[in-house]
Amino acid sequence: MKDLKTSGRAKTARITLRLHQDTKEKWLLHCTNSNVHLSDYIINSVEGKLLDNDRKEIMNFIENQVNIFAKIENNINQIARYINSKKDFPSSLLSEYNSKLEILNNLKIEQNRIIKKIYTELAK
Repeated sequence: MKDLKTSGRAKTARITLRLHQDTKEKWLLHCTNSNVHLSDYIINSVEGKLLDNDRKEIMNFIENQVNIFAKIENNINQIARYINSKKDFPSSLLSEYNSKLEILNNLKIEQNRIIKKIYTELAK
């Protein structure tokens, strides 16, 4: 549980909400499943901030994306090594290979743009 002090200030203000019991139970269930306190859930939702568990999930997703591209790049290096050792590669196959590399490069550029945008949002 986090300390009640934030930036040297104690949390002393209270807000009372009236809502239906089933709504409260639904919120509590969501918080239990997300491993977050109800007050943190409400505050972050109102302020438009990400919850810590959402932040971790996003970081795991980014890490997985990076790992996928690392595997692809490794495969590309293996293919290039094979091509260099054979010294004979059909031009049609080389053309297709280059077009796939161009598509992959465009995907990598798009991924980097999205990751940069996500990091900007996470920093808020």
